[in-house]
Amino acid sequence: MTDFLVDAPSDPVALLVLAHGAGAPMDSGFMAAMAARLAARGLAVARFEFPYMARRRADGSKRPPDRMPVLLAAFAAAAASARTRWPGLPLLIGGKSMGGRAAAMAAAETHAAGTICLGYPFHAAGKAATPERLSPLTAPSCPTLLVQGERDALGNAAEVAEYGLGTGVEIAWIADGDHSLKPRRASGLAPEAALDLAADAAAAFARKILG
Repeated sequence: MTDFLVDAPSDPVALLVLAHGAGAPMDSGFMAAMAARLAARGLAVARFEFPYMARRRADGSKRPPDRMPVLLAAFAAAAASARTRWPGLPLLIGGKSMGGRAAAMAAAETHAAGTICLGYPFHAAGKAATPERLSPLTAPSCPTLLVQGERDALGNAAEVAEYGLGTGVEIAWIADGDHSLKPRRASGLAPEAALDLAADAAAAFARKILG
């Protein structure tokens, strides 16, 4: 049974199984802030950790991320566990950065109703986008939302406009946001307000696709 951190309203409209990014765990500041905001907007959020991050927590090591097949197996197990624990709730999956990429790739196997990616990593910093990172978004198996900072170093607004993403992909742009959706002070948008906008977009997406 997957160990989850859960944030949930009393009567959620759906369950979002949410994965962390490559470098920070499920209880990082970003993950906690987003989970709380999404729960306040009607989604039950179940955060989980990939095996390498769970081992980091257990032994204090700096293990690198697992390879994608391991991440996908962990996502499938988390989704199955979530379905058992929250029967009857529509299942959405998503994640921050690497966790979002894994969610996009796991959508078909998990039979998710939708996918929410927070800062999708279209490419490594300073590199070009690769087919394996774009392919989950060219013909997604379910509706997919990307919440992306306009100046994300792993896929900014100008770059993403050239990628030809599938018709099932929506993008909610956070003005002046970086890879963690954080805008610069000069933008006039506070970091907390940027996270509010991200949560608004995710909640609106969930309600739209679930009817």
